[in-house]
Amino acid sequence: MSKLDIRQFDSKKVAAEVKSRVLEAARASGTGNNKQEWRFILVQEKEMLKRLAEDSTSGGWVAGANFAVVVLSDPTLSFHLIDAGRAVQNMELAAWDHGVISGIYTGIKDEKMRKDFAIPGTLKPVVVVGFGYPVKRIVGKKNRMPLPELAFIDKYGNKFDPKKLS
Repeated sequence: MSKLDIRQFDSKKVAAEVKSRVLEAARASGTGNNKQEWRFILVQEKEMLKRLAEDSTSGGWVAGANFAVVVLSDPTLSFHLIDAGRAVQNMELAAWDHGVISGIYTGIKDEKMRKDFAIPGTLKPVVVVGFGYPVKRIVGKKNRMPLPELAFIDKYGNKFDPKKLS
């Protein structure tokens, strides 16, 4: 299993049906106490994508995306960031299933983005996900640390070993 973050997009348009599936995947993600506090702004007009790029400290690349989703959440809830992350992961995997790549950024110029996208004061823009088709064919896997270096059984330090699973 792999899903790569890529920030260079082909000019090929992503179908409306795929965009809807991406949003449906976000809506289907779990939330703390089933609050469903997140909201999503789908940005697809080129001028608005450029504005989205300008409203970031780390996401200038999003101007080249076919579309993007701004994820908003309620900062008064202690679990709002994990809920946003769950929605993002669902969206990225749904897009990946259709050959659409994605990348994220969290460097947001809050006041500028609020003004440009009419974001209410009760919600916080926490992450932006840019989507599109890849410029070139994606091959290979992401380099990941071995599982025994990351996971433990019963206590930290007891390295994961699949032979020890019950």
